Order: sequence, then structure tokens, then C-alpha cells
Amino acid sequence: MKKRRNSVILLIVLSLSLLIFVSAIVVNRFYNKEDNAGLVKPLSLDTIDRYGYILEDRDTKLYKEKYDELKKVLQEKEIDYRKYASLISELYIIDLYTIDNKTNMYDVGALEFVYEPSQDNFALKVRDTIYKYVEDNTNGKRAQKLPQVKSIEVEDIVDAKLEIEEEKYDGYAVKLSWEYIEDLGYDTSAKVEIIKKEDKLFIIKEEQD
Repeated sequence: MKKRRNSVILLIVLSLSLLIFVSAIVVNRFYNKEDNAGLVKPLSLDTIDRYGYILEDRDTKLYKEKYDELKKVLQEKEIDYRKYASLISELYIIDLYTIDNKTNMYDVGALEFVYEPSQDNFALKVRDTIYKYVEDNTNGKRAQKLPQVKSIEVEDIVDAKLEIEEEKYDGYAVKLSWEYIEDLGYDTSAKVEIIKKEDKLFIIKEEQD
């Protein structure tokens, strides 16, 4: 009888352990995990293959519309690189200056559009400037007002010869202006410089007018 009782107890313990293990997998699969900066990883809704551009659940309606346009451009047999440049410059501005969907100052937007070797310096500069006073929203209770880009316009785009890391590339200079849902004093116009490296475009510089 004692042996049977021990077997039952062991079975219960093993069942509980299995339940905890499976629950942990389920939680990890369907809920976001935080990284060392306290960031919550957003849910990915779509990816443009070969280019690595990602659409997330937290992206705004405007961003999603521009993303869909970009996806169509990049699926064409012959890519219109001027249109490509125009769209990534818009997506860059929308993601960078829409801050109300970011978790905290470390959650820097638009990185995927920036020239890869420059991404760390870009993120550092953003954290020291426009994201410097962004309060943490890990608990979802932030009351701070932060900007969201409502509309954006490409005012001009011209071909350009651009240099980075002592290498010269074909590229584009794009002038943009944008508006927010609420004006909180953030930038509303800029010029971005974009290089073409192989078949992909990268933003290398942003200047305010």
C-alpha cells in the first residue's frame, strides 16, 4: 500500500512538472519577453523577404499603409528605386518620430532603415536627443504625452552621389515634411540621404531644415 501511495505521489509530481513546463512554453510563445533594457518585443505581423523589413502589431495605421506600398514595390520584377527611396524615407520618419508606441528611451525606432555599421551610433544619438526624456512604459501605465506622426509628404527627391566610410555610392537626397496628431514641439521637416548598396537602400544621414 505504501509503495502504491509513493507511486501515486510520484505520478502527481511528474504531472505537475510537465504542466509547469508546458505552461512556460505557452507563455513564452504567446507573450513577449523583456530584454536587458526592459523592452517588450512586439509581435511581428509581416516581413519583406530578402530586405528584412518587419511590420509589427504596434505600428500605426499610417506606417502600415506605407509598409504595404513598399512591399508591392519590392515585389516587382524591376524595382523602382526612387519610389523605394521615397517610401523608406517616409517609414523612417514615421517610426522614428512616432514615440508614443515605444517602451522607453532604449526602444529606438527606424533602426532597420539605417546603414548597418552606423546603427549603434544612430541609436546612441537618438537616446541622447529626441528620446532622452521618454518615460518607461514597461508596466503600461505611462501618462506622458508623446508624438505620433499623422501624415507625411515627400517634397523633393533627387539623385545624389554620396560618400560613407570613404566609399562613394549612388543614392538619393529626400526632403520630407510631416504633421503630428498633437504638436508637442518635435521636428516637422528634414532631409535624409540614402545610399544604394547592391540591391538594398540604406539611410546614412538626417538633417533638419
